[in-house]
Amino acid sequence: VIPMAVCCWLLVHGLLFTSSFAHNEFFTSIGQMTDLLFTEKDLVRSLKDYIRAEENKLEQIKKWADKLDVLSAVATQDPEGFLGHPVNAFKLMKRLNTEWGELESLVLTDMSDVFISNLTIQRQHFPDDNDQTGAAKALMRLQDTYRLDTNTISTGQLPGQHDPQQSSLTVDDCFDLGKVAYSEADYYHTELWMVQALKQLDQGDQSGAVDAVTILDYLSYSVYQQGELERALQFTKRLLELDPAHQRANGNLKYFEYQLSKQKKVEEGDAEGRQKRETRGQADDYLPERKTYERLCRGEGVRMTPRRQSRLFCRYFDNDRHPRYVIGPVKQEDEWDRPRIVRYHNIVSDKEMEKVKELAKPRLRRATISNPVTGVLETAHYRISKSAWLGAYEHPVVDKINQRIEDITGLDVTTAEDLQVANYGVGGQYEPHFDFGRKNEPDAFEELGTGNRIATWLLYMSDVQAGGATVFTDAGAAVWPKKGTAVFWYNLHPSGEGDYRTRHAACPVLVGNKWVSNKWIHERGQEFRRRCGLQETD
Repeated sequence: VIPMAVCCWLLVHGLLFTSSFAHNEFFTSIGQMTDLLFTEKDLVRSLKDYIRAEENKLEQIKKWADKLDVLSAVATQDPEGFLGHPVNAFKLMKRLNTEWGELESLVLTDMSDVFISNLTIQRQHFPDDNDQTGAAKALMRLQDTYRLDTNTISTGQLPGQHDPQQSSLTVDDCFDLGKVAYSEADYYHTELWMVQALKQLDQGDQSGAVDAVTILDYLSYSVYQQGELERALQFTKRLLELDPAHQRANGNLKYFEYQLSKQKKVEEGDAEGRQKRETRGQADDYLPERKTYERLCRGEGVRMTPRRQSRLFCRYFDNDRHPRYVIGPVKQEDEWDRPRIVRYHNIVSDKEMEKVKELAKPRLRRATISNPVTGVLETAHYRISKSAWLGAYEHPVVDKINQRIEDITGLDVTTAEDLQVANYGVGGQYEPHFDFGRKNEPDAFEELGTGNRIATWLLYMSDVQAGGATVFTDAGAAVWPKKGTAVFWYNLHPSGEGDYRTRHAACPVLVGNKWVSNKWIHERGQEFRRRCGLQETD
């Protein structure tokens, strides 16, 4: 039975669990978020224009008041003598009949019309609650993946960040992050961010929206939900020191004390309690391979031995004396041996990459995944990016890149999918997945009629200051973004069977803006370019 105090908490805070539906989903693409900066810059300029207009209005009113102040001081010393002059009498009539009316009109003039009109128009294209929540979740995802403490994020001292004007989080920002976690019933992150908010408040940071009582209220409940009764009791007592009349805290104090006395009767080595403490912070959808994935994202756990490393080389590659590359071969580097992953350096120019981004940016839409059960394309929380598809016919640069892929790989790209351009958002990622269709997905690419995805070509179109690696969880490999380079691997063995070692993921972008484009090459047309093997893993 839950006591009334806890029931009250659930009732009062239940409204926090409402959610909104995404429209623009700005948080899923840094490239599109850049437009918001210019929108905000325009609004600031409009706001300053409004301030100047108000200042000009007040200056006119002030001049009028100062002039009349001097005039009335003189006139009231000898009213009859002052009005005995016919000009003064006329001007008094005129002022009171006409000029004070003009002043009234000036005072009532609303100088904010232009600014409000501009703001109203721009607000139609503002991020919504879903964007704010998505960006908050991204910060927590980065926090977990790269093992960052809340203070590091709050002070803006992120790895790879060299900007002297580091962005920092206020008490209110930390509190809002904690509230987002709370609305998701993520009490682990609720606790972390509420503790950070309280710490900054104790250190003298100012807050205009939240006080220590409110933070402690969330804190006591979040640690209680994680089974830490003693800490919940401590936070509740501290809250009551600040607000002895707090009704919910008084009820919770009695409840926590009662539960704690019961808990002490249970053996300290209780297995269930210990397991609960060990799994704190683990999400309901926690992937079994996530630890491997996150370690690789941090550059840890890469399974490459010195002996295997000694067999990886760099070379000039002309693809068996291809006419286009006999004189000017490309630079090829072995990134991994099993499965074989190669990187091609300086494969596209800056001008070509900028043109691809320019073509893709207006068409970027939230990236989707194919539901393995229904086959329907849908968005997923584990793929945070926006993508656009570019056909070869749309611009000579796209056609040129497609031809370059064919010349270098030796594979027919006429049956390949269009060039997909992706831009990752705040903490943008794509968790572990296969590019090819598995045996339990026989209809994965049926509508294309070109067979399975035999190979993947991944072009990095930007450098990333921190994070954003492509990791292969089964192979224990990590490939880091480098602008103008492309990595290539086969998803299928020559026999046509899927190579499960190619399971890979795009790590969250910690600092920077990640642009990539990829080409998925299909089986049809490769019959005489990559011949079948007799064994399953040939």
